[in-house]
Amino acid sequence: MILKTQIIAGPHVSQNPTRRPFSLVPRLRISHFRPGLLLTSTPKTPRLRIIISCISPTRELFDDEPQVSGEDVGDNVSFAETMLEVGGHESRSQERQSMWIQIKEIVKFTGPATALWICGPLMSLIDTAVIGQGSSIELAALGPGTVICDYMSYVFMFLSIATSNMVATSLARKDKTEVQHHISNLLFVGLTCGCLMLLFTKFFGLWALTAFTGQNNAHVVPAANTYVQIRGLAWPALLVGWVAQSASLGMKDSWGPLKALAVASVVNAVGDIFLCSFLGYGIAGAAWATMASQVIAGFMMIDALNKKGYNAFSISIPSPHELLTVLGLAAPVFITMISKVAFYSLLTYFATSMGTHTMAAHQVLVQTFCMCTVWGEPLSQTAQSFMPELIYGAHRNLKKARMLLKSLVIIGATLGLLLGIVGTSVPWLLPKIFTHDQSVIQEMHKVLIPYFLALAVTPPTHSLEGTLLAGRDLKFLSLSMSGCFSAGALPLLLISSSGYGLPGCWFGLVGFQWARFFLSLGRLLSPNGILYSEDSSHNKLEKLRAA
Repeated sequence: MILKTQIIAGPHVSQNPTRRPFSLVPRLRISHFRPGLLLTSTPKTPRLRIIISCISPTRELFDDEPQVSGEDVGDNVSFAETMLEVGGHESRSQERQSMWIQIKEIVKFTGPATALWICGPLMSLIDTAVIGQGSSIELAALGPGTVICDYMSYVFMFLSIATSNMVATSLARKDKTEVQHHISNLLFVGLTCGCLMLLFTKFFGLWALTAFTGQNNAHVVPAANTYVQIRGLAWPALLVGWVAQSASLGMKDSWGPLKALAVASVVNAVGDIFLCSFLGYGIAGAAWATMASQVIAGFMMIDALNKKGYNAFSISIPSPHELLTVLGLAAPVFITMISKVAFYSLLTYFATSMGTHTMAAHQVLVQTFCMCTVWGEPLSQTAQSFMPELIYGAHRNLKKARMLLKSLVIIGATLGLLLGIVGTSVPWLLPKIFTHDQSVIQEMHKVLIPYFLALAVTPPTHSLEGTLLAGRDLKFLSLSMSGCFSAGALPLLLISSSGYGLPGCWFGLVGFQWARFFLSLGRLLSPNGILYSEDSSHNKLEKLRAA
């Protein structure tokens, strides 16, 4: 067996094989060692590092001279290795300190982003709280009404995700012209989708509500239709605002959009209280307040994007090739979102068939659940904003990407436990915020255990799925999400038809959420996953070979 050791000092190693770099610690060949024994060092940092390896005499240590990159040499070592660092070593305490610094940086971005995601469900939650004080029928009508207005809007989240992904990728390449072009194209797509949804709500909203609620709950359809028709007027502003907001987030700016949605939330809250409590407009007043707040938010999002030097009023029709590119990214995301929305809608559909009190209880639970789950969405947004540069950008570094994911999952698990406790406490201890009907409150209390289990796993799941989106592993994500829906819909049907009531539906949601978590985690930990794949090996060291 031949002992081969390498010492190279300094991080700036010349790539020219015919010229040796100047170094304070020159490359040495020590004559009293046997031939083939090479002493070299390739430290990742300016500190001196010695790597000692035992290999077979029939193999060479390197295929070629090592190339300096962001990847650690240890990532490519396939044999037993002992590493000694002279001049200081990177201890576990230093690694933990680096992790803590990274977590603080994530929190700085996700803090404002969390408020962004909260604003949307907060508007619906305010509607629920205000309307619930007046009428149980109108409270129940919010169930199918929010399916049309809120759940269907989540279908168009592909616009938001595509915008963040494309903008972040273009910025990683330092191409601002391409950023503006993507924004203009996606604004056109958003405006077109918004106008189509406005027409759908106008001409098919009543039909959709009647089909969704069924004959047994026909008495809630008029109130629900009033709510849907008014809120439907905001569809174009809503989707254009989403594109502008996501472009800002792709630029790693979460404060500009936050100001817009903060104003919108205040408008919605004040409008709800004034129109519903003082003027007695009921569900119609809540709809007008929410619609006005969404229009205001859309215009303020555009203004925030203009202040960054981009023209958010520049709308261009994408060419067929560009449209196919957008669709290639958006289609798997669309399948992912439609599967998620379909499962939540299926829950509401089964709850609707269980009577007015159960429907009202489910409306409160699902609104508080959505209010809590959006706290995990900024973790997904963080991954989509920061991961592209580490996974396939100019400064590709998979080790840093894995460290970022670890930080996101730690934050997600902590946040999930906290949200599970706080979120469950609201319908348990403070149900009268939403209703004084004891029958509705009793139905809510039956669902507390599955409510906690489904809520606790959601934030870390968002971290994992956001990483898959950032790495554009869209085929797997769409297949896994549609598979979860298909595998969960049949048990949900059986549970609801077997008399298990609302708790049975929510246990079905528990299975759906945990299946998403384990599938995404398994994919990211796979050697063939985006965080371990060596497809883009041009920035990596040549592989070490050993017998």
